[in-house]
Amino acid sequence: MRPSIDELRQRLASAFPQARIEVVDESDRHAGHAGAAGGAGHFRVRLVAAQFEGRALMARHRLVYDAVQDWMPARIHALTIDARTPAEAG
Repeated sequence: MRPSIDELRQRLASAFPQARIEVVDESDRHAGHAGAAGGAGHFRVRLVAAQFEGRALMARHRLVYDAVQDWMPARIHALTIDARTPAEAG
């Protein structure tokens, strides 16, 4: 089953301790989708973290995916990521 918003936020906070983190569960928008059939979730996350400084977009996403790799694809089917540095977030 998919993690709760709080579980996902806590997992990301462990990997990015000083980050600003927003998590939105968009699973209801994907009802009927093959990936949602097993109960895995679709989430949108926004992270603002110093760890992203000097890293390309794909490297930033890789860091986020690494934090939840054991939940994919059984608990998380899709993850939309917005990963920014503090300077980019303003």
